Amino acid sequence: ISSLGMFAGFQGIAHASDMTLLKASIFLFGLAGGAINGATNAVVSDISMKNKRANLSLLGVFFAIGALGMPFILGILDDQYSFGVIVSAVSFLTLIAAAFFGAINFPPPKQVQGIPIVQGFKLLKDDVLILIAFFLFCQSSFEGIINNWTTTFLLDRLSVSQSNALYALSLYVVGMAVMRLLIGSVLRRVRSQNILLMSFVLLFVGSTLLKMGDTFPLAVAGLILIGAGLAAGFPIMLGFVGARYTELSATAFSFVLVIALLGNMLVNYLMGLIAQSYGIQHLTTLAYLEIAIMVILTFTILKKINYNTINTK
Repeated sequence: ISSLGMFAGFQGIAHASDMTLLKASIFLFGLAGGAINGATNAVVSDISMKNKRANLSLLGVFFAIGALGMPFILGILDDQYSFGVIVSAVSFLTLIAAAFFGAINFPPPKQVQGIPIVQGFKLLKDDVLILIAFFLFCQSSFEGIINNWTTTFLLDRLSVSQSNALYALSLYVVGMAVMRLLIGSVLRRVRSQNILLMSFVLLFVGSTLLKMGDTFPLAVAGLILIGAGLAAGFPIMLGFVGARYTELSATAFSFVLVIALLGNMLVNYLMGLIAQSYGIQHLTTLAYLEIAIMVILTFTILKKINYNTINTK
């Protein structure tokens, strides 16, 4: 159903004749995409008796490929086809996904009686889940400000061309995809605690290069490191959630993802106010603040959970 909703949203965006239809199509696409996000993470967690973190990281690789792929397709085909034609053509991939989902066997539903409303409200009383949700609030908003404000930052600070700024942003996504691939393969037996520590180091170094770098190559290196540093947050924290709520995985994932998306929206809006009032250079100031909060939240989360049993190898 969500894949069909994404197809309809894609088609509406491609062929919208007025703003009302465009807004409705974007909302439908976001609604269906949000369901896909929560459901795919829940399914991967459910079928992974071991290596939840590693398998969620591999799933995350494809989210990164999608984030990189659509702008890439639009870029290389822009001269040959209109925006509407490209978006309409890409939408048929979601129809293929719908056919695939309809043909394969999924695990049986864990809540055969329907939606677990009462159990769902109990999630709000779990302080560990709340802490993880706010870690992902910071994680998602960090990703958001990098995605949405980096090009402006580079244009203002280094006077690079628009195409070079977009190229640098693409390499940030590549850094994230490669690191998630490594976490899902070579690093799958490294403790989550150590990977998170490495991630914070990468984020700090990358943000410092972006702040202090006075040349385009240094800024690009900083963005690649930031992408690599952000790669582990979602897979590891969702792995914790999946191990903690095996019977309510989709509900728990959806809860933390809603908080994460709220962070993306609110902090992006805040960054807009900061850029307007104090300058785009404070992009890195906000990045440092989010790193500090994420470090504090991580140590609190690891202290509260039984780390030896929940650590996904």
